[in-house]
Amino acid sequence: MYIDPVRYEGRPGNVSGRLEKEQRCYALLDKLQISYARVDHEHADTIEACEAVEQVLGEKICKNLFLCNRQKTQFYLLMLEGEKVFKTKDLSKQLGVARLSFADPADMKKYLDITPGSVSVLGLMNDKEHQVKLLIDEEVLDSEYFGCHPCINTSSLRMRTADLDAGHFHAGHPDKISACCPPRTDHCRSAGTGISNVKQPLAASLCGKGLSFKNARNFPEISSNSTPGNSAATA
Repeated sequence: MYIDPVRYEGRPGNVSGRLEKEQRCYALLDKLQISYARVDHEHADTIEACEAVEQVLGEKICKNLFLCNRQKTQFYLLMLEGEKVFKTKDLSKQLGVARLSFADPADMKKYLDITPGSVSVLGLMNDKEHQVKLLIDEEVLDSEYFGCHPCINTSSLRMRTADLDAGHFHAGHPDKISACCPPRTDHCRSAGTGISNVKQPLAASLCGKGLSFKNARNFPEISSNSTPGNSAATA
């Protein structure tokens, strides 16, 4: 797999040939004045490929899981560290929902305009009807940076975790639930539960037009037409 050895700052100078949804990601980040580093590469479809990208990016790419309840009436985007084990039973219990499972690729496309292998928190800007709740594991929140794809796994971005807005939550998402997965160690942060302590409010927000970042007063209007970044299968 080819990886450009240069780590760039900000958007590409020439966006011709790049998907519209990728360009919308750069437009969003620029509008919100969010700084980020970028690495370009061929499709990173395996854990080994992502690890090679991470060496250039200087940050691990988050695992992103697109989940739903049994009835397929509630959808969640879960961000957690790539090496962390996800246990459906534990998260279902913490959220109080019936049996979480991986959502269908069709729903991923419908709500996030993303395909399997490219799932990213930036896809939330396409969720105009606020159907997807964002869950972030504590260990991601505790890191200074996080890595993600700009809605396609041919580029990877490194951004400050602090730029994820932890202080605001759109009215369309009244349930402020923080993420939670068993820590990588055998020690539980919450005695007897095996699940990390819950942080309130949810460490991300969806405003009227999508994803909100810290210091963003207004979200720009941007129209939309198992490895890190995966989907219905992994991320």
